[in-house]
Amino acid sequence: MASNLRSNQFCLRPPEKAVRWEVLYGLQQRDARGGALEPAATRLLVSKLGGIPSLLTVEPEDFAASMLRGNNIVAQFREVARSIRLASLSFRGMSPTDADLWDLPSLGLKSAGLGGRRQRHGRVDASAIRQPWLREVLKTWAETVSMKNDKFKRTFNACVVASDALHTRPGGGQDVTRLRFADVQAVFSAMSCIRRSDNGELASRKWRMDSFSVFLDLIDFGRKTDMLDGLPGSFNRDKTLVLPHEETIEDAAGKAVPEPVIDQMDAHLHLMGAGFPYGEMERADIELMLQTAYLVLRDTGRRPIEVASLRLKCLETRKGENTLIWDNVKKRRYGRKLPITRETADVIRTWQGRRRQIEVPSRSRKYLFPSITDRSGFAHMEASSLVNSMREWVTAIPVLLSDELDEHGGRMPFDRTLIFPYAFRHAYAQRHADAGIPVDVLKELMDHRSIVTTTYYQVSLKRKREAITTMRRHTLDRSGRPAPFTSTTDYEAQSVAVPFGNCREPSNVKAGGKACAIRFQCAGCGFYRPDPSYMPAIEQHVNDLRADLETAKAMDADDFVVRNLTDQITAFTNVAGTMRDRLSSLPEAEREEIEEASAVLRKVRATRDHTLLPLTVIRKGTPDAG
Repeated sequence: MASNLRSNQFCLRPPEKAVRWEVLYGLQQRDARGGALEPAATRLLVSKLGGIPSLLTVEPEDFAASMLRGNNIVAQFREVARSIRLASLSFRGMSPTDADLWDLPSLGLKSAGLGGRRQRHGRVDASAIRQPWLREVLKTWAETVSMKNDKFKRTFNACVVASDALHTRPGGGQDVTRLRFADVQAVFSAMSCIRRSDNGELASRKWRMDSFSVFLDLIDFGRKTDMLDGLPGSFNRDKTLVLPHEETIEDAAGKAVPEPVIDQMDAHLHLMGAGFPYGEMERADIELMLQTAYLVLRDTGRRPIEVASLRLKCLETRKGENTLIWDNVKKRRYGRKLPITRETADVIRTWQGRRRQIEVPSRSRKYLFPSITDRSGFAHMEASSLVNSMREWVTAIPVLLSDELDEHGGRMPFDRTLIFPYAFRHAYAQRHADAGIPVDVLKELMDHRSIVTTTYYQVSLKRKREAITTMRRHTLDRSGRPAPFTSTTDYEAQSVAVPFGNCREPSNVKAGGKACAIRFQCAGCGFYRPDPSYMPAIEQHVNDLRADLETAKAMDADDFVVRNLTDQITAFTNVAGTMRDRLSSLPEAEREEIEEASAVLRKVRATRDHTLLPLTVIRKGTPDAG
């Protein structure tokens, strides 16, 4: 029969009887709205519908995906299926929004494109909005207000975020009459943390503020239509609910992945990429590629898109020092250089070797991490691939524990939603800040133009005083004998931070640590008061003194020069050794308290003086500075 049809004809005989009527009805609806009827696409569509009892029995998107044919046949099938669903709802006395899944074209949304019609199909799941009153307001708004598709999607997504925030509040936000300003604040806090779905980065300030605004616009609509009768006036806009303009929000937002959690993830690195599809690439290559991308994220603190877009020739080695060459995509600063450890460089080299042996899309040849196909949106790996593969990996790890304890003293599970690629940028910065790296050095490592942007050194006055309260009990004198300060005030007011400890010499204290009479030979001074927070600086100074001693011997320096350096090395080594011995004898809980206080005080000092501490090794087991 089909062979006898002309180009402008089609036959509905092959499908089941009910499907014939459904297709005919769908075509009538298409014709009624002025849509073009394409016989060729209809013939192809009909040929795919054999054996189906009714279009209502299939999931439209799954069936459309199985066709694997041109856009015309798929678009025609979607429209026919949509017409049948709407007719079925109408026959039962229901509207398109009475079900949980809302068909967007049926809402009459306009497209920003030419002609004003929706250019894409789609549905949203209204059950994601947990509060019935909010769902009803959104439903009425969508059915009565003429709007464009993008505005509806923005409002719907904002409602989902608000719904989740209200769900965590007392009562779950179910009773509209019990909502208060604190509930608006909870919604605002949730909106301020909205992240992009493609790469996990924090959304722009404008996007987050607009999301909060459209949600409140919907609340205003509910008030005007008397749908929110009884909603207190305090559940409303407030001038205090505004995000700051600083760029700092991006890099400071979200808690860094704690180092103990990173260690647990590293122990299950072999699961990274297992089962994750990536074009035609072999399974072993996919796993190695994604594991390499994660390790680069972890060790360099670059943004996900900056790791995904690394060039194949991204390593530079001179005199044994390794440098990563990368592009600051966000700020359009290209060819940036970052010192990295030998361990990280070796990871990259291993993948480079494998990468050069495999076939990749032609336009990906100059990138370290290739795209899936030549038809991908990027010539390199998309940041969303990092986001999705990491999500699957984190889900597959059997156990991830936090440092928080439950009521029985056991470690509580770590919230896995806090692990995403961008969080490792913050972890990298926090790792260096906790080690006391000077803020101007960290600014360069993060490629910030201003120290104001580098927010990892912000320590509250409360945390600072708590740290001093802990640390003042563990100060020593130059001989290693306990010399505790009497109070936090005594620690701050009667001492000054010098490179390798505190100093109590009155004239030096008055001069802010810049009037040492013996040129900072602290280990020989009776006013020297070191504490555990200075351990990294003392150990680094001992290494520097040893290097100076070797240089002095090679120069055949006078005995008093050699003797002075030797005595300083001995004195500082004794101080450091005494502190280590004292710490090792303390209970584990007290040691952890001292370590935390030390990190806080190093941050404070690094903010106050940008030149005191050297760039030190942070990751355990890495021999080079990074």
